[in-house]
Amino acid sequence: MPRYQLPRLKPLDQQVMLITGASSGIGLVTAREAAARGAKVVLVARDEDVLNAIMADIEESGGSAIFVVADVGCLEDVQQAAAAALARYGRIDTWVNNAGVAIYAKLVETPMAEHEQLFRTNYFGTVHGCLTAISHLREKGGALITVGSIAADIPSPIMGAYSASKHAIKGFVHSLRIEVIADDLPISVTLIKPSGIATPIAQHAANHVDGEALIPTPVYDPTLVAAAILDAAEHPRRDVTVGGMGKLQTLLVEHFPAGLDLIGRWFEPMLFDRDKPKTTMDNLDSPVDDGMERSPEQPGRRFSLLASVSHNRLPTVLAVGAVAALLLFGSARRQSDR
Repeated sequence: MPRYQLPRLKPLDQQVMLITGASSGIGLVTAREAAARGAKVVLVARDEDVLNAIMADIEESGGSAIFVVADVGCLEDVQQAAAAALARYGRIDTWVNNAGVAIYAKLVETPMAEHEQLFRTNYFGTVHGCLTAISHLREKGGALITVGSIAADIPSPIMGAYSASKHAIKGFVHSLRIEVIADDLPISVTLIKPSGIATPIAQHAANHVDGEALIPTPVYDPTLVAAAILDAAEHPRRDVTVGGMGKLQTLLVEHFPAGLDLIGRWFEPMLFDRDKPKTTMDNLDSPVDDGMERSPEQPGRRFSLLASVSHNRLPTVLAVGAVAALLLFGSARRQSDR
């Protein structure tokens, strides 16, 4: 059986990169950085005015960009975005699934229409993006990058619908990767799992709690996620967790799942601020016209040790090996104490 070869990806300044959810937050920060580093950028989101302003800003700074108004929950919209990229630039080298929405509410109090809309955007938006991307990348190759969340590994009160959609995204992307490798396609399939990131997602969320929605702490700056995305566009990566504290949280939940069941109620008050009035608009069904990169409420950390080593494989392997050794040592100690 021939060994599967990781695809060779182009340098960023030779790429055409399509980014969904490019009108705010992680998508916007990534688009601007990619354009600054020489990539031709295709901005995809629902807000025409904001996209037009972002495109103009990129071009005034010497970059190259076009925009496509599209709702990722609609497969035809996503296919039209790909067609626009081909019509302007002739190809797509990296596809970034980033569009996402959130709901703050207990699951039993989440309106079903909102729950379904969240899955249309978060999960089916990813499905539409992946299937469309593969149809264009399968011949000449490239990178397919999906922005998920550590919420794919951690259940959450108040943000249960969001967490469920990220679990679904992880299952889809991991299964798709197996099929891509089995079919020997020259496509790198990456899942980026950010910790809490200081984007305006909380202000854009459908909010049913008693106060202003907050991003789960610790909170990191979106530039760290953009760096992980752009790294994966040039170097094949499998899974990348952004934020060391987020990685620690996922490890704790993985090894002590029942503990979270018992203490989860303590985290509910950390997800909203009762002293501030909650945002009344949300972007579930239509865009919020602001084009913000960052949260107006929570500043993010601009450094993560995990992020700095994740871009270099040897330190990452050594770090993972060290953690595995500690876990094995702890297990052996527990066995010897019995």
